[in-house]
Amino acid sequence: MKLQVLKDKNGNQTGVYVPIEDWSLIKANYPDIETLEQDVQPWEKELIDLRLEAIEKNPDRLRPIQELLNELSRKS
Repeated sequence: MKLQVLKDKNGNQTGVYVPIEDWSLIKANYPDIETLEQDVQPWEKELIDLRLEAIEKNPDRLRPIQELLNELSRKS
């Protein structure tokens, strides 16, 4: 999939361009994707804000996802 990140004149990310072939494949796998609600619910925003605050207070707790995947594959 060849996505392109769109940016404004200040370099801020403003969107993503998805080639039509890829979009068609996504829609085939997720038929209701265009009808999904776009707004983040207040409780979701609160949870995200709490998690970001926890990360900001203790960034050393973050680990790469590959470490988790390796650990899980060892346990299998």
